[in-house]
Amino acid sequence: MTSFAPDSIVLNRKLPLWYQVSQSLRASILGRSPQDPLRLPTEEQLAGHYGVSVLTMRQALKELEDEGLISRHRRRGTFIEPHARRGSPVRLLGSVDAIVAQQSGMTTELLDHGSAPVPGELAEFFPDVREVSTYHRLRSDEKTGEPTNHARNYVRPELAARIDLDDLVRWPMTKVLRDVVGADISRITDTVEARLADPVTSKLLHVPLLSPILHYTGVTYDADGRPLDVAVIHYRGDRFSFTVTLDAT
Repeated sequence: MTSFAPDSIVLNRKLPLWYQVSQSLRASILGRSPQDPLRLPTEEQLAGHYGVSVLTMRQALKELEDEGLISRHRRRGTFIEPHARRGSPVRLLGSVDAIVAQQSGMTTELLDHGSAPVPGELAEFFPDVREVSTYHRLRSDEKTGEPTNHARNYVRPELAARIDLDDLVRWPMTKVLRDVVGADISRITDTVEARLADPVTSKLLHVPLLSPILHYTGVTYDADGRPLDVAVIHYRGDRFSFTVTLDAT
């Protein structure tokens, strides 16, 4: 039986290895194509793929098993659960792969895209350009079809010229910029605050007008500290929570 082939990852030695591996594998699982195999490689093969110990790999797999994304069977192997519920709280631990993982695993619809003047509230991030490329997407739970969040991305035009719209339906913007466009992402800053649903958000997410939502702003920077993309996402307040874990080292 052919095994599922996960994406590669560059590990950050300042963060727990098992966590990074679990998030990378989670993103691969949630972003898989329907025709991809459900069987995972062995623990030894996965450990070799990620360059970690078998013990670390085992801990990463336990995380995914506890979440219900995989099931492990003695003598048969480890398998992806095809009907596992994909919605989960957003947990951030300073890893780009963690952010990619949390943005994966939903049905995505591209509502519109084009060029627009830099919004006044984002001018500080794009001081050298007059227009940015914009992408507006709606994400829904794969199992129930329930809308969960809608996102607007504002991207530097020279990067947007290399973005394939089909990739934005399949993958998060962070993954497209890093793995397809080849942008050198060094860090992402996140701001989360409580807001009340405006008419657009109320209609898209099927929530009452002025009901609580989570308003997320994520700014992606390159190695020179230049903002590449600003994501503004509205999450349903009854479907998401944010947990931030700080590495004491």
